Amino acid sequence: MGIVRPVSEFLELSAAGPVATLTINRPAKRNAMSYEMWSALPGLMAEVSADERVRVLVIRGGSHFSAGADIAEFSTLRRGAAGAAHYGEAVHNGERAVAQLDKPTIAAISGFCVGGGCEIALACDIRVASLDAQFGITPAKLGIVYNFTSTKALVDAVGPAWAKQILFSADLMDASTALRIGLVNEVVESLDARVKELSEQIAGRAQVSVRGAKKIINSITDGGHEDDFVRALYAEAASSADYEEGVSAFLEKRPPRF
Repeated sequence: MGIVRPVSEFLELSAAGPVATLTINRPAKRNAMSYEMWSALPGLMAEVSADERVRVLVIRGGSHFSAGADIAEFSTLRRGAAGAAHYGEAVHNGERAVAQLDKPTIAAISGFCVGGGCEIALACDIRVASLDAQFGITPAKLGIVYNFTSTKALVDAVGPAWAKQILFSADLMDASTALRIGLVNEVVESLDARVKELSEQIAGRAQVSVRGAKKIINSITDGGHEDDFVRALYAEAASSADYEEGVSAFLEKRPPRF
């Protein structure tokens, strides 16, 4: 994965050290997601998961993160109830693949992050936005009911009142509003520099801790409680090479090498 490799016509996967990047590259349509692109996401996430060299995944666009699902396909592939269900399944499977990846994910957001684009961003663990980013979720402009798991991700991020306003109004909001309501973690002047810094920082931490934290946080948001699954994570960490290195580095007063 060391070189840029097109996965579908408009998706590119690359890696620099322990950080992989999935780039949505369809500038002529503001990175709108086609059925083919949604369908490619589960395989991509499986590839990232299987590559032991990769510790963090960044998902990004270019001038725009993604303007959402490709509306041109609504009158063809998404036509009628059966077509809509089939298309919706591909969107859902793609979003779930990102959300359930066992490694940390960062959405690097510039320009439009709307509809399905916002759905992908919300499936990521951390969202960092540029000053020019604009956000919206617009099924109310199309007569669509937003998927349950994606709606839950929105509610988890911004709370029920703001989730209702976002979905009821279908309005766009600017980056400062998105930051204020918790839709994004940070708004920065230099998106590339900040995402590089943050992704490398996370990649340099103890991965047994990072991945354990992700599993526990996801369990909490899904209504879970401390149980054998969580206690197994504690035991795994306590017997790991990361724990041994972390303690040794602390006692020797040096940076850990995970």
